[in-house]
Amino acid sequence: MFKNKEFMKYTLPFLILGVFYMFIYSGLQNDHINVITPYFLAKGWTAGQINNPITVAGYVVIAFYLVAGIGMAKFGPLKIIVPSAIVLGLATAGVGLSEGIGNYGFYAFCLFLVRILVVPLQMGGFMLAGNWFIKYRGRALGWITIGSPLFSICGISILTAATNTLGLQVAYVIFGVAVVAIGLLSKVFLRDKPEEVGLYPDGSSTPTHDAEESDSISLKQLLSESRAWKLIVSYGLLQFIIVAMMAFMIVRYTFIFGESGLGPVFLWLAIGAGLGIPMSYALGWIDDKLGSIKASLILCVLYFFAIIPLAIMNPSSPVILIGVWAFGVACMTGGMPTMHPAITSYVYGRKKYQAANKWIMTIQAILMAFAIPYMVYFVEAATAGGPPDYTKMTPAYVGLIIMDVIALVTVLTMTKIPDANLADRDYI
Repeated sequence: MFKNKEFMKYTLPFLILGVFYMFIYSGLQNDHINVITPYFLAKGWTAGQINNPITVAGYVVIAFYLVAGIGMAKFGPLKIIVPSAIVLGLATAGVGLSEGIGNYGFYAFCLFLVRILVVPLQMGGFMLAGNWFIKYRGRALGWITIGSPLFSICGISILTAATNTLGLQVAYVIFGVAVVAIGLLSKVFLRDKPEEVGLYPDGSSTPTHDAEESDSISLKQLLSESRAWKLIVSYGLLQFIIVAMMAFMIVRYTFIFGESGLGPVFLWLAIGAGLGIPMSYALGWIDDKLGSIKASLILCVLYFFAIIPLAIMNPSSPVILIGVWAFGVACMTGGMPTMHPAITSYVYGRKKYQAANKWIMTIQAILMAFAIPYMVYFVEAATAGGPPDYTKMTPAYVGLIIMDVIALVTVLTMTKIPDANLADRDYI
């Protein structure tokens, strides 16, 4: 990968900044809800009040995926990533400052922006990886998506500790400044595609086999293809599950064990997720060597390790069950971001990736938009009329198990789809 030193000059900074893209994306899309929800519940807000801006933003994101995708395809991903990251950082700081000034409207506006503007970090990171890598695409994606479980391991606990010791204002302002810095560093060190600087994907000395192919695909054409719908359904459900799981996992544990019983949860999250982090890279390696369909089937199975323990958890459950859950969470949060762009590139190829992806992710966003209100329904049922009743959240996780089964079966039907970039891959 790095035999070409000029290629390394641009891709090594991407592999480093890409980890931060996914760290920020995972943290500010879902995970930080575990921090603000108990914080504001303690101040007398309802789960609906706290999360309504995210719910509304989830519907707007449906259109924003398309707008951002079109913008990246036309102007290049960095033209969208950099300004989005700067505004995202300012909005993140605004969430903290809103608590100090006691203005719910300002809080709602800033949180709304945060939920929307994490999208370009995800889409842009995926597109940059697809532009610069083909043979090593899975491993590159596997590396940068380590950022997602990293937030699960340390981000939530650090942000929680910072909020408890420094206050929500200071914690979120620091986080916001860091996000702005990542945007500025991207402007300085990254380029949209290797051809801009006289290079080719993977550091190769020759153009790719699809260099002369058209990079367009119409919505009508896409929607007429069963392979597109299989991608939409399988990974749309997997994304729904990850949003629902990550946004309320600490809330679920708080209802089961109480705030004083969260110590083992954070400990096992660190241990289990530490063991699971290599799975992000391992799935990328499997993608490179065996193909995206086989790697996706493994991912669907790994999801059960995250969902089932949380579904059956109760106050007397053995601690090892939390460890199994934590391992599953790391595989889920690291594996899904790796495999989503990988399988889309597998099906549509490097040239058509963004043309197809902008529509696929837009339609998938319709499913994702209902993940937060889906969980809020069960959270409010569990908190209605007295102390939290964790059993009233259990049906939510049963539903997620069913969704994972559907995703697994859908991926199984994709086994005969060929790799669009087969000529440039290096399978065993």
